[in-house]
Amino acid sequence: MRKGPAAGPHVVRLANAEAVLRRLREAPEAGLTATELVDATGLSRATVIAVGDDLVRRGWAIGLDPERAEAGRGRPPRTFAFRADAGVVLGLDMGAGKTTALVADLRGRTLGSASGAFPGAGAAGRVDTVSATALAALAAAGTRPGRVLAAAAGVAAPVDRDGRIATPRDFWEQFDVGLAEGLRARHGWPVILENDANLAALAEQWRGAAQGVDDVAVVLAGERLGAGLLESGRLLRGRHGGAGELSFLRLVEGAAGPHGIGQLARAWGAEAAAGGLAGLAPAEVTAEAVFEAARDGDPGALGVLARLAEHMSRVVAVLGTLLNPELVVLGGAVAGAAAALLPGIRQELPRLTDTPPRVEVSALGGDAVALGAVRRALDDVADRALAIELP
Repeated sequence: MRKGPAAGPHVVRLANAEAVLRRLREAPEAGLTATELVDATGLSRATVIAVGDDLVRRGWAIGLDPERAEAGRGRPPRTFAFRADAGVVLGLDMGAGKTTALVADLRGRTLGSASGAFPGAGAAGRVDTVSATALAALAAAGTRPGRVLAAAAGVAAPVDRDGRIATPRDFWEQFDVGLAEGLRARHGWPVILENDANLAALAEQWRGAAQGVDDVAVVLAGERLGAGLLESGRLLRGRHGGAGELSFLRLVEGAAGPHGIGQLARAWGAEAAAGGLAGLAPAEVTAEAVFEAARDGDPGALGVLARLAEHMSRVVAVLGTLLNPELVVLGGAVAGAAAALLPGIRQELPRLTDTPPRVEVSALGGDAVALGAVRRALDDVADRALAIELP
């Protein structure tokens, strides 16, 4: 049996450096001693110390003055720690009406944020707004554009594996503005484009309701429904990035298509107002007004909430039947209000599917997509770390 070519010394050195850097990144801020790194990586002590010194020279690690050595016990141990301040990452959310930017260090701690509204201009105007908002977030974080090692941006459209909006049409066209190329040309940042619901799913698994759960559907339920799907801990995309698109709900009996909770609350609330909902005229009805009236016990508003719960229970049941996730998380701008729908959804699910998932509401608020973009950017930096020349 023929053997493949043996790995050269440079390949071995790279693998050793990646192993040590990964352990340091996962370690507490106090770092790890050489002995702890030997135990964690299986490398020799001499290799660990040589790699650690090289990571210090590259800027990825720092050699700490050890405080763990006991007096009179000889030389203190060599200790290395990951430099979370070696650079920053950007998480961007480009919505239909506004954009949000988060700046985080390399451990994912938020350092600054900013939001901006789109002026209604064309593609260049939208890229300009995202760029200005990102720069404002960097200024709030007290850092400069040249320290950005990676950026990720979420858009409300299918994005394929190559980072392209695969089928720009109708609603999706407003997001096909060349954002990644535009930011790269302006600032030199490597930018990853991703579907917003996919990023929300990463955020929920990282810091939200789905921590420790590998099979998850996160539904952004504000104006238009879209889902980010995790199966065995990995994102499901489909051929053109459309695995989480829910336009097929138009074909589901009892579901009002891919319309979100906010959109339907306004439409159905306006219908109820014609019969006297909380003294509001149909033109005055907002989603917030409907949920507030329901809290006050208004019969018309309670009827709207019952319809919304029926709609969302069918959406969740379809996901439960097709994908069998352990958990479905309802997120987006109306996540707080959606908590009022949970009792109705949970009650209906066993009637609609033999595999009802657990249902929770996101607690991440309006930053879920940008936070997921931070997670995606951090993963990109981890993948490319030893090829990155730090600022």
